[in-house]
Amino acid sequence: MKAKYLIGGAVGLILSLVTLVLVVILPATESTCGAGTPGIPAATSARTEPNCPATGSAAEAGLQEGALRALRCVVARFGMMDMRGVIADDAYPDHREGRAVEFIVGNDQAKGDAIVDFLRDSAANFHVDYVLWRQRSWTPEASSGIQWTPMEDRGDAARNHMDRVQVTIKAVTATSTVSGPTEVSLAAMPGTVNEAGKLTGAGRRQYPMAAGTFTVSDPFGARGGTHLGVDMAGAAGTPIYAASDGLVVASGPASGFGDWIVIDSLDESGRRYSTVYGHMYESGIFVHTGDIVTMGQHIADVGSNGESSGPHLHFELVPGGRLTGGHQVDPMAWLSGSSLPTATVPNNCENGFGSAGGNLAPGKVPAELEVWYRRAGSLCPQISSSLLAAQGEAESGFRRGLTSPAGAEGLAQFLPSTAASLAPDGQPYVIDADGNGTASLWDDGDAIMGQGRYMCAIAQAVQGWIDQGKVTGDVTALSLAAYNAGEGAVLASGGMPNQVPGHFSETRPYVARIFAAEANFRSMGSAGRFTPDAAAALGPQIAEAGHEWLGTPYVFGGGTTSGPSDGGFDEPGLTAAAVFSASNGTISLPGTAEQQWEIGTEVALLKAKSGDLVFGNFGPRGPATVGIYLGNGRMLHAEPGGKVAEVPLLNGMKARRIGQ
Repeated sequence: MKAKYLIGGAVGLILSLVTLVLVVILPATESTCGAGTPGIPAATSARTEPNCPATGSAAEAGLQEGALRALRCVVARFGMMDMRGVIADDAYPDHREGRAVEFIVGNDQAKGDAIVDFLRDSAANFHVDYVLWRQRSWTPEASSGIQWTPMEDRGDAARNHMDRVQVTIKAVTATSTVSGPTEVSLAAMPGTVNEAGKLTGAGRRQYPMAAGTFTVSDPFGARGGTHLGVDMAGAAGTPIYAASDGLVVASGPASGFGDWIVIDSLDESGRRYSTVYGHMYESGIFVHTGDIVTMGQHIADVGSNGESSGPHLHFELVPGGRLTGGHQVDPMAWLSGSSLPTATVPNNCENGFGSAGGNLAPGKVPAELEVWYRRAGSLCPQISSSLLAAQGEAESGFRRGLTSPAGAEGLAQFLPSTAASLAPDGQPYVIDADGNGTASLWDDGDAIMGQGRYMCAIAQAVQGWIDQGKVTGDVTALSLAAYNAGEGAVLASGGMPNQVPGHFSETRPYVARIFAAEANFRSMGSAGRFTPDAAAALGPQIAEAGHEWLGTPYVFGGGTTSGPSDGGFDEPGLTAAAVFSASNGTISLPGTAEQQWEIGTEVALLKAKSGDLVFGNFGPRGPATVGIYLGNGRMLHAEPGGKVAEVPLLNGMKARRIGQ
């Protein structure tokens, strides 16, 4: 964070009042993850016998085998201490099931560290699922050299495991069940996410709409094989239910769908899949990114948003994960009880599945940084992994050891004073995320997690100012501006910074550069339906990409190459998003109709083809409006005061061809 133009002294107080929950959920369910990787200790050797003497402690009662063995062997090595075993409380599902033991060490951190080392070395013998210690979690499958994952602040030392070590053993495999939709209490269901924040596999599934409320109006594979889901037609407002237990990794605008929900889940064997729900209106969605949902939970109502010809639910099943490279399959057999089809992508550890971090395309950042951008992009819904990666590229080019003229340091270019200042959770923004004992701007994980923590805090503050009418604009764009120029600059300007020359020469270009680059880092399936085909002609794909945003509201100044902003598009915002998407991120149009008129080659309107841009309302400075030609005298246009729609061409329009 450069913060060269920091204005205002009340920002720290404002941020300290913001409630920020930083949850990292990156499951690693495969027992082989990390095995054989240089520098990663294998969790397969043990320094203890599989069985140890009974302790006589009441904490032994009701424990499953691995947890009982862990308790007895820890006592045999470290002596008796206060311990907790079974707890009959739905808030502690691992304890309730007899899979967890806590060893309470008080202020003796050295003893806690020693117990942790012993449990990690003995993970195979005890069938360890994870270990909690000092507000961090560890799993035997820890990969890429990452030994610890930071956890959210749970309010006190005991719940943060500052004075106790918890070990949880792996769950017994569940059996798959199929049932009809019903409103479900979260407390009554098996744990969808365990106490370490990892998804668990229950294997349950049901139809996303109740019997008798829908008919299948379009099957999987219709429209020449391009329809990659099942359409369930029903009356507008009909309840939509979560088809399985899981975690919401996307909720909101998506190309083609209008608005969508994506839920990541595990089956009873730990295999990964997503369920996707589309065409709802924003007002008809009742869950947010990061929410834990249970099978049968009422998550949305049927709508007819986006590219839709009538009220229906578009439902997809995606083995391997919708945001993480999976491919859709026909969901009907699975809904009826058949096994989940094998994913067509490997279940690589730390690929972002089970979190919003899945929107980072693989191979776009240095390999050793990928896991950190995924984790940092899972901290809050406003700040994605792809955005943080684009920001990292702008700040440092992913080069280590940099110090700016203003004194900003490291990969994320933090000022040391900002890095040490307190986040809303009471910790410094830059924490010891990689578990090496030191919080440092020069450590990859510490710097990137600090970047995410700070961006999320800014986003929460900016959203609060927008809600209070103190600033106007897009929350993500303003958060980037605040990262560059300081939060006070945004507040003092009432939006995009405009107080000093540097706000125009550096901050605004900084925001534009990151938005232009973000889609290069975004996974192909994370923004909705459209996927470009490099072998196909560009023009028709521009029309197709733009058509995916049909029905999106008009918002003055809305839209970037990344898609809608502030909930919608203006005319050049729509064309910029469509061209960027169709060209797979290779063509970035400027932000006004006048500037876009300078791109490409003019063609006679009579010779215009689908996907050409059409311009109208010419004045001394050029055209005032732009749309996407569809053929037959019609264009796709973001209508002022309305929405993205197919409309007739305006009189006197001219056409330009892009990239051909």
